[in-house]
Amino acid sequence: MALWLMKSEPDVFGWDDLVRDGKTEWDGVRNHTAARNLREMRVGDRAFFYHSNIGLQIVGIMEIAREAKKDGEEGNWVSVECRPVEPLPHPVTLKMVKAEPRLAEMELVKYSRLSVGRVSPEEWAVVLEMAGAK
Repeated sequence: MALWLMKSEPDVFGWDDLVRDGKTEWDGVRNHTAARNLREMRVGDRAFFYHSNIGLQIVGIMEIAREAKKDGEEGNWVSVECRPVEPLPHPVTLKMVKAEPRLAEMELVKYSRLSVGRVSPEEWAVVLEMAGAK
């Protein structure tokens, strides 16, 4: 199982929207690196849901429910389907992530504009620890 972090602006589509809808098509990604990451996702992979622009925090965990399919008529863009798994007990802010030395190499820190990034198992465990998850 691979681990990811996926960003969305909460005033456009936030964690509460995902929970309400029960699933979403993660589409509209128009960055080549992020799109490559979407192509590499497999059913059952997990992803942190990150509120970008407003809040700047990791708020929940999603599961990849369907692998990549074509998104739009132009280009080689793709989308995946995601489902909510659970909210984090306490959101983990970008400020907290940047202050944690064990997360210094996390793509969220190193590539701040990347909307879909990898998370290592070690980073995943640290974020869950910071969130107060079991």
